[in-house]
Amino acid sequence: MTDPERTADGRHVMIRGRRWRASDPELPGEVRERLVAHLMSARRDVGSALRAEDSDAEQLARRRVQLAKEGLGERGTPWWEMRLDERRHRWEEALRSLDAG
Repeated sequence: MTDPERTADGRHVMIRGRRWRASDPELPGEVRERLVAHLMSARRDVGSALRAEDSDAEQLARRRVQLAKEGLGERGTPWWEMRLDERRHRWEEALRSLDAG
């Protein structure tokens, strides 16, 4: 799979003509992989909850999606407006919360 096209400033990716915030480029590979795994699992759980019409499970799954996206730097304060130590703290806290379940 090829990497999506990035904007000139590197802050966003272009997917099907739409601009999305790029993940934090300073994320270590292992951290990125773990956050993406949590994100994909949470997205599957959102779908399952919607099919089951379980609003409580949906809310929990959507919270996990939010945490993973924040850890990746795709939501919350833009990563380019934060110092590296702040960004590291954000992704470590996201993983701590997601790993705790």
